[in-house]
Amino acid sequence: MAQSAATHISMPLGVVVRKTPGVTRWAKWSWRVVAVMPGAPQADWRELRRDGEAVEYHAATPELTLWAAETEAYLTNLADGVPSIYVIMRDAPDGTTPLEVTLVTASPFEGQDYADTGDDLVEKVPMTDGLIAWVRDFALAHHVEEDFVKRKRDRKRVDLVEDGKGDARIRQDSDVFRAPRKRMLQ
Repeated sequence: MAQSAATHISMPLGVVVRKTPGVTRWAKWSWRVVAVMPGAPQADWRELRRDGEAVEYHAATPELTLWAAETEAYLTNLADGVPSIYVIMRDAPDGTTPLEVTLVTASPFEGQDYADTGDDLVEKVPMTDGLIAWVRDFALAHHVEEDFVKRKRDRKRVDLVEDGKGDARIRQDSDVFRAPRKRMLQ
């Protein structure tokens, strides 16, 4: 299969966040990403729908970028039962908005990296059918299967080194970890 010259492609992806009342006294509100909208216009916490105390916002429209070097991650995502977009959010530094959408990615590996830090909120949102096709077409067009190469051991003899002799620059014939000799007072 011929490889395309483009190493990446991008698409604006609207992020829909739902605010509901918290279930504990420590959290007044619960925030959850409920959907993504491919090709959405720019928005900054525009209210979409209100149902009692539950409110859905079009929080932001970051770019979803697919990279040719990450096709293995995209194929892993597509092979999952429910292919998903990972939305990374954190507390807004200026406090004007409740959360800041920092990144959207189709790579489960990148989503896991952000989840490991513990500083960010990572939400997994199912992809739409059109988004699945877009990611699949890009991944299949750019994927290059890498052959597994088993590492061979070298033939170096590691048993010839004498551990415990200390610094090789200092002449000493005995073990540096020996018990100290008793000094006689004169």
